[in-house]
Amino acid sequence: MKRLQAIAFQTPSPKGKGRRESDEPSVPPASATLLRRFSLFFKRIGAVPLPLRGEGRSGLRRFAVASTIALLVSLGGAYGLYVKAFADAGPLPLENAKAVSTTVVDRDDRLLRAFTTTDGMWRLPVDPQNVDPHYLKMLFAFEDKRFYSHHGVDNKAIVRAVLQMLRHGRLVSGGSTLTMQVARLLDGRHERTASGKLRQMARAVELERVLSKTEILKLYLRLAPFGGNLEGVRAASLAYFGKEPRRLSLGECALLVALPQSPEVRRLDRNPQAALRARNRVLTRAVAANVITAAEAERAKTEPIPAVRYTFPLLAPHLSESEVAAHPAESVIKLTLDRNLQASLEKLAQDHARMIGGDVSTAIIVANHQTGEILAEVGSADYMDKARQGAVDMATAVRSPGSTLKPFIYGLAFEAGLAHPETLIDDRPVRFGTYAPKNFDEGYHGTVSIREALEQSFNIPAVRVLARVGPGKLVGRFRRAGVEARFPDKSEPTLAMALGGTGLTLEDMTQLYASLARGGDSIMLTHRWSERGKVWATTHVKPLVNAHRLMSPLAAWYVTDILKDAPPPLNAKGGRFAYKTGTSYGYRDAWAIGYDGKYVVAAWVGRPDNSSIPGLVGRSAAAPMLFDAFERVPGPRTPLQGAPANVIRATNAELPAPLKRWRDPGDDPAAGKFLEPPVLISFPPDQSEIAESDLDGEPLVLKADGGALPLTWLIDGKPIPSDAHAREVTWQPTTGFAKLTVIDANGRTDRSAIRVR
Repeated sequence: MKRLQAIAFQTPSPKGKGRRESDEPSVPPASATLLRRFSLFFKRIGAVPLPLRGEGRSGLRRFAVASTIALLVSLGGAYGLYVKAFADAGPLPLENAKAVSTTVVDRDDRLLRAFTTTDGMWRLPVDPQNVDPHYLKMLFAFEDKRFYSHHGVDNKAIVRAVLQMLRHGRLVSGGSTLTMQVARLLDGRHERTASGKLRQMARAVELERVLSKTEILKLYLRLAPFGGNLEGVRAASLAYFGKEPRRLSLGECALLVALPQSPEVRRLDRNPQAALRARNRVLTRAVAANVITAAEAERAKTEPIPAVRYTFPLLAPHLSESEVAAHPAESVIKLTLDRNLQASLEKLAQDHARMIGGDVSTAIIVANHQTGEILAEVGSADYMDKARQGAVDMATAVRSPGSTLKPFIYGLAFEAGLAHPETLIDDRPVRFGTYAPKNFDEGYHGTVSIREALEQSFNIPAVRVLARVGPGKLVGRFRRAGVEARFPDKSEPTLAMALGGTGLTLEDMTQLYASLARGGDSIMLTHRWSERGKVWATTHVKPLVNAHRLMSPLAAWYVTDILKDAPPPLNAKGGRFAYKTGTSYGYRDAWAIGYDGKYVVAAWVGRPDNSSIPGLVGRSAAAPMLFDAFERVPGPRTPLQGAPANVIRATNAELPAPLKRWRDPGDDPAAGKFLEPPVLISFPPDQSEIAESDLDGEPLVLKADGGALPLTWLIDGKPIPSDAHAREVTWQPTTGFAKLTVIDANGRTDRSAIRVR
């Protein structure tokens, strides 16, 4: 090969003599330019021809023959380099394309939040179907119009590029295909040398063998550089236009086609004029390719070039972060949220907090209790507001629920047949040992109906009812609904629960009220799209009777019938949904939770540091935000569930004698005799789990309140030894499920189902 090159290009002048004028080929002037371009071309490929002897057309013919030989030799060398590049390239580095930004999307695949890759790049996955068709047409017209017909290398484009270089003496157009560009992006090399181009060609052929055209196009749309830390058409569209690339203007399409050719030179924040010129060239080419009309191109050329970058969406930031942390291997996390509703409620939470002032935060949850899907979850007033500690997720923070637990206390009394909404109860001073509850307004209201006591959220009647129902029973029912009430270490539920003496989250309260809205039949709420339709995330080894029922349908309807008539906040219309407010001790938390026949909405207001806010109460601080949130939930309101068949619609005078007036333990208005309260298992609560490691080999102490001694204890229907004069008994448990039963001297019973693990 070297010998042929020497023959073709190194025909010297006579030794020791200078080159004579007659040594130069005498050619017609029209051919002189062609010879110069041939010479330039051979310089570009590494072979430099020397002038040949001869004159006129004979010299031109000799030059052409020598040039042809040189071209063939060069092509042979190029082919050898191509074969070597193919052999040296190694396996396709497809792993380099897998590193994409983790994205969190809503129920309709709309972006909620995205995270940069580990190397700090915005590289979002995108499908060609989700890109504006005009962009794709312009891309093919400008970059690779035979994309779907070639096999990685466009031979026609390469020949055209060579001929244009010979004609103009410079590189006019390249022969690079989209597949070659993908190969370069995968390799991470941008070599402009002949060997670099051959390497890209070898890679492109290999890519076409293992991937489909659609897969290759996906890689280009994901990896194409757009300046700075932006890669891929989706990231560029969001950053430059503030929208997904599904619908773009013609000018926007052309700009996205132009930028990857010189992404840093044409960066919009550094050289907008260069970007403008490049965009207009793409539009002109699109007209020539009949992609758009000349009039459309002229209109598109008047579109301004974006001057600033948009920030990426930051919706549901708390939930997004927790989901990404919990599922680090997933690149796309789909939630049940509704993007529009989420954005609207985040704005509402922010505006409401600023209206209240005092660095308060807010939180809102909306769920469809028919399906169990959470549609919106706002964790704070403003995620970026440091003064309000916006990064703290108050939707998952454990707080005191205040009076929002009262509906469940009365519901259990309705279920047990102890009361009816029209049952009369005394709101008067009362003491339970050392505990003497007081009303929020420090006053007493005499004899009221239970309906009025719940509507007005009187404290003393609620505590009196809980004293008979039992705090342990209430905790057990919460556990049935999938909610775990928190108490200080080693402490047990007390009557203070009626006024919020336990720890629950806004998510917990939404779960409980969703169960109430469903007629007492619980459903496990979820924000994970993959868990839709799964009623419970956990499974039981052994099924339990009514394992997930919070209360009976009749009791739930009585509660709902009362809550739908709760007085609304100022300037709001009531009666459209049932709701309850609550205020925790010391004015630290304000709650408002409501539901109709389809949705449950929960709202919270307070400070993340749990400090007091004088005057903060649920009705004035949280209820207005609740009513506003309900107005933003899409669709018409769904009516509340209808009354069950066994409902008692009666006035107090028409009620059976046992339901006319509430009786506390020890009351007997007929005979004036001391009545023992019903026997209740106070520990362990119903549906509780106990770890064997916590017992450390010691027996478990079972406790009961009320009832007439002696008490009889049964474990799975079999009696165990007990002291006739005590309300406690010890039992050595074994791993697994167990049913506890206690029977007092009058035959009254209570049961509790537990699990020892």
